[in-house]
Amino acid sequence: MNPKIFVHASIACASLALLAGGPAHGQAASPPAAPVAAKAVIGVTVAETQLLATGYRATKLLKQDVYNDKGEKIGTVDDLVVSADGTLSTAIVNVGGFLGLGKHLVAIPVKQFASIAPKAVLPKASKVELKALPKFEYV
Repeated sequence: MNPKIFVHASIACASLALLAGGPAHGQAASPPAAPVAAKAVIGVTVAETQLLATGYRATKLLKQDVYNDKGEKIGTVDDLVVSADGTLSTAIVNVGGFLGLGKHLVAIPVKQFASIAPKAVLPKASKVELKALPKFEYV
């Protein structure tokens, strides 16, 4: 092969690799950089996405039914309270009424639940006992 043609072919291949964003010959491919807006990185990394995927979205927890350990429906989650340190501290449970009429909200510490997600379970509780608790009112 003519040495001039070989050099031109090598330069052409290297140029195409650079234009395509691929690695030059003999270099390992690096992961794509996160999208950048001005000088701040936006979005989340793959590792952060995997961490988020292990939790539950608050919108999926709100309005879900609350059951006792006997499988009886005793209320619905009306709201969730996050403490100043960022932890989920209290669930506001609606134990009364229908379609918002006769609403009776009570505050239950999250630590009293056997689970909040994927199913809210409040062991050893009944609708009657929850209705006997002081009514919670938003300030």
